[in-house]
Amino acid sequence: MKKLACMLLLVCSLSAVAQQSTYTPAPENLEARKKFQDLKFGLFIHWGIYSILGDGEWVMNEKRIPYDSYKRLADFFNPQDFDAKAWVAFAKNAGMKYITITSRHHDGFSMFATKKSSYNIVDATPYHKDPLMELAKECQKEGIELHFYYSLLDWGRADYAYGSQIVDGKPVKGDWDSYIKFMKDQLTELITKYPGVKGIWFDGNWERPNANWHYDEIYGLIHKLNPAILVGNNHHLAPKEGEDFQMFEKDLPGQNHTGFSGESTIGKLPLETCETINNSWGFKITDRTFKSSKQIIQYLVNAAGHNANFLLNIGPMPNGKIQPEFTDTLNLVGAWVKKNGESIYNTRGAIVPAQPWGTLTSNGKALYAHITNAPGEPYIFIPELKSKVTKAVLLGGAAVKFKQQPEVLFIYTSGVVMDPVDTIVKLTTN
Repeated sequence: MKKLACMLLLVCSLSAVAQQSTYTPAPENLEARKKFQDLKFGLFIHWGIYSILGDGEWVMNEKRIPYDSYKRLADFFNPQDFDAKAWVAFAKNAGMKYITITSRHHDGFSMFATKKSSYNIVDATPYHKDPLMELAKECQKEGIELHFYYSLLDWGRADYAYGSQIVDGKPVKGDWDSYIKFMKDQLTELITKYPGVKGIWFDGNWERPNANWHYDEIYGLIHKLNPAILVGNNHHLAPKEGEDFQMFEKDLPGQNHTGFSGESTIGKLPLETCETINNSWGFKITDRTFKSSKQIIQYLVNAAGHNANFLLNIGPMPNGKIQPEFTDTLNLVGAWVKKNGESIYNTRGAIVPAQPWGTLTSNGKALYAHITNAPGEPYIFIPELKSKVTKAVLLGGAAVKFKQQPEVLFIYTSGVVMDPVDTIVKLTTN
């Protein structure tokens, strides 16, 4: 009997392994990944009823506001100045190629016309309109890709049971199966009802790292509804099966200044890094630590050099307007990108490690040396460059002297007027 039981156990185990499916991206998904890498620069938008309090998107949690009290914010959330055309024009003018916006954040409030919860902008506010539908249509019209941020965690739903102990992959309190179904139903709405959706940006896994999030079902559903949609998850871990891009929060790939990326092993998927324009994701009226156009441009350059997209976040005001400080700064960024975009768009990075002087991007036979830190010597050098360089010029300007040896390429900067933001040397290879 013991031998037979072992044989049956082995057969069952082999059968279970055979039934496990591995994710094979569809051809349209692979093409979407390539296009996503080409876009390089996107706009992240955190917007919800929390903007009324002007204290960031975590205000309910950080100020310990009871959920029933917090929900009253919806009663007077009425963003009459929201203008989808203005938002998309803002992104395009800055040189951004895609927008990722919060469809539902940790407070559980849905910023779209969902039928799966009455706690949404159409049914629970005096606004009674769906800004995400307007934004989706305008993005499609203007050739801007649209991705939806979607929170996995929920501070208020009873079936999620925030704060509950996790045992055997699910919360002791609440109804985990109900919550998983709710998320799948909402994701189905977002993917099937809103035109031109290209990606889903998950967040919140870190709140319940030991839970069974049913990613095989959730990711499988998304790819079944639209195989081209890119799935990413801000779990701060190595990529999981079924994901199509990997993101890094407030850090470049391979860095861990924030402490978020300790286990974020860089995978083989397209990469994205996100950062805030000040120190807040959602609108915070006291946060005046605005990044300069130079800081934003150099972050974009360094992200590209690390082979990643740069997703820059803003938090619109409760009336639906974007702060004028953001507009002024990103006008300058947009002017720079318009002039130097060939060294950013459609490029790939991670050609050589980042250097003290800056970084390197490539597009076909063209290499772009981005000198963001003026060298102390009258030259910079690029180590371990495998390509043979035949020509070097300032981007859109004069020739630059260079010398290539088997182990290093020297670019001589003597006589070159260094740009305080980024001096770009274009190298042609054979």
